Amino acid sequence: MFPSILIGLTIVFIVMNLFYFFTNKTYKKSYVNSALFLKLFFVMVGLTFGFAVLYYLLASNEVILKISDGTGDQAPEDFMTFLYFSGVTILSVGYGDLIPVGSARFFALIQASLGLLLPTAYFMKAMGSSSEDQ
Repeated sequence: MFPSILIGLTIVFIVMNLFYFFTNKTYKKSYVNSALFLKLFFVMVGLTFGFAVLYYLLASNEVILKISDGTGDQAPEDFMTFLYFSGVTILSVGYGDLIPVGSARFFALIQASLGLLLPTAYFMKAMGSSSEDQ
């Protein structure tokens, strides 16, 4: 029961980070705005930690990561392993050294999608705000 509540709260935290990123604030005067860049950076860090906590909580119920070495052994279930997997997934769609299994596969797909789409949205926002100035 308690892990389910924590998983729900972690998902709410992730959604709030996304909502914060897409709120309608305008940034003007350049393609690379430091305020917009910092906003993207902190949202990406927040999502990385949020998904790491989510994987950590999911691991209390089932095996969610396996090592990709042919044996298929379970990956260590410490927070640093989940933080590493989360960071690699959001920044590069994974290296392939750890394989998500079970319910983690769905969340890894969502996280990888966010890792690709958020920087794209950043650049679209930056380009849009700078073209409005001209």
